[in-house]
Amino acid sequence: MSEALTTGANEIAGHEYLAFKLGSEEYGIDILKVQEIRGYEAVTRIANAPEFIKGVINLRGIIIPVVDMRIKFNLGEPIYDQFTVVIILNISGRIVGMVVDSVSDVTTLTPEQVKPAPEMGTAFSSDYMIGLGTIDERMLILVNIDKLMLSPEMGLMEQLAA
Repeated sequence: MSEALTTGANEIAGHEYLAFKLGSEEYGIDILKVQEIRGYEAVTRIANAPEFIKGVINLRGIIIPVVDMRIKFNLGEPIYDQFTVVIILNISGRIVGMVVDSVSDVTTLTPEQVKPAPEMGTAFSSDYMIGLGTIDERMLILVNIDKLMLSPEMGLMEQLAA
């Protein structure tokens, strides 16, 4: 009997999400997609790149594109300060940097804590939302970061392949 209970508990143990802020909202992405977190540093701008692609950085010999999510989601004028970080993501074997206002913590959410996202006109398409994670009074907008970064509107994968 106890073996069955243990197996069931493992199945609902939950997923870990890295929580980060963009403006006044808190978002979460699958921690397994995160390669590292770095302080914001100057990027090399690429001509004719969309505005939300800040440019590229050299990460230990690998040139990676850096996307500013505040610009991408029209969340006001980005301010770069000591809290601004670049989350280095590994998306389907491609390395991409994502600029966010700050990173808060890693949170484990059980399936019961993840609610479906309501359909509404948000800055970000519900196509890229897994749902809303609730922890006490806190709410995380859970992002399907693979789907977002691989989307044609980001244009990252075509650029990287070129």
